Amino acid sequence: MSVDQFLPETGAVTMFTTSWCGYCRRLKPQLDQAGVAYTEVNIEDIDNGAAVVEEANGGNQTVPTLLYSDGSTQTNPSQAQVVAKLQEIAAG
Repeated sequence: MSVDQFLPETGAVTMFTTSWCGYCRRLKPQLDQAGVAYTEVNIEDIDNGAAVVEEANGGNQTVPTLLYSDGSTQTNPSQAQVVAKLQEIAAG
């Protein structure tokens, strides 16, 4: 699998997670509260999940990793950072 398969639509994000990640569990309700649309991909449930996150992060396997429609990523971002990035993408 390649990270390109997980590119979201404009205005949404793909969040790579694991079942045991506390930071992932913290960020999801924050994004829900902010009205941010996201698709969660548990890397434990996909083939080569760690490699997909590694590809997105230039070798880093940290989750949560968020993938944006422009192909950029953020690792363990705050809610404010996610919202700001989505606004930046929307502004073009």
